[in-house]
Amino acid sequence: MAVKSLLGAAVAAVALIVGGPAMAQSQTPPKPHWSIVLHGGAGVIERAEMSPQMDAAYRAGLKAALEAGAAVLKRGGSSVDAVEASIRILEDDPLFNAGRGAVFTAEGKNELDAAVMDGKTLMAGSVAGVTRTRHPISLARAVMEHSPHVMLIGSGADAFAKAQGLEQVDPSFFFTEHRWEGLVKELNKEGRPIPPRPAGAPPPPAQPLAVLEGPDAHRFGTVGVAALDEHGNVAAGTSTGGIQAKLWGRVGDSPIIGAGTYASNQSCAVSATGAGEYFIRLTVAREICALVQYKGMGLQAAADEVIHKQLTALGGDGGVIAMAPDGQVAWSFNTSGMYRAKVSAGGAEMVGIYKDEP
Repeated sequence: MAVKSLLGAAVAAVALIVGGPAMAQSQTPPKPHWSIVLHGGAGVIERAEMSPQMDAAYRAGLKAALEAGAAVLKRGGSSVDAVEASIRILEDDPLFNAGRGAVFTAEGKNELDAAVMDGKTLMAGSVAGVTRTRHPISLARAVMEHSPHVMLIGSGADAFAKAQGLEQVDPSFFFTEHRWEGLVKELNKEGRPIPPRPAGAPPPPAQPLAVLEGPDAHRFGTVGVAALDEHGNVAAGTSTGGIQAKLWGRVGDSPIIGAGTYASNQSCAVSATGAGEYFIRLTVAREICALVQYKGMGLQAAADEVIHKQLTALGGDGGVIAMAPDGQVAWSFNTSGMYRAKVSAGGAEMVGIYKDEP
């Protein structure tokens, strides 16, 4: 019997070395070499209120951003590189509430927020109230890598961006007609005054634009990315124009580390989108990571616990995307839709908008 036991052990060892059937049956699948997941905001997003043309445009925008980040990871780039590359694409796409697609404040301005965090080092950078920097996510990264600080705001953040050689633009660069019409509609509904049309904006169209989407789709839109690179490091980033018609220099959760953005190789990387005040109060991003790190929960279970139980119980709306160092990917939202996409090494791209999609 002893001889047979030794022989069996030897056979098993050989199978493990050569990767035979015994290994395939006893080992869990290896984690992907890299993976990336992104969102383009959550809200009231219904099929019935989305034209086929707009549906296709949103999917194309998500796919372009996904492929930009995936290309970085395929060539061995870092998770931080991938996060920045994807978000820059979304910041330049006027369909999403970030960068050129940012909503307007009640004063008729575009005020941009962004954050990024490196899960390997726990270094982080964020900015709020930016008005002249084309890519707020790149500015957040510059704060992380080239300053002793974590957060910069307003004109000081833009001045730092200029000193760092980041592209500066006139505030009118961020103007889009459909966001302006959205502001006017919201202010009229609330009985608040309409601000002057921003300097440098094109003349108003002869006819109002067609409705692009449901009325609340970008009430609290955001874009965000979480990525895993081939070195096993995760990172997360988020960028937003905030809430339409916001007052008094309001800042939401997106640039607040632990609320709308968080990343740690000890747990996961998370980017959130939703009603920021609730995400701040729950420190949603860090809470999900804490459930993974300290309670041993799976990534999807942790995300669902926070979004569908804690956030919903508090009365907050929104969602998250998340990435774990072992390759787990998750998204969770309690709204009728969330623009989202993901892909892993060797896998197929997945792009979704509505709740009934995978």
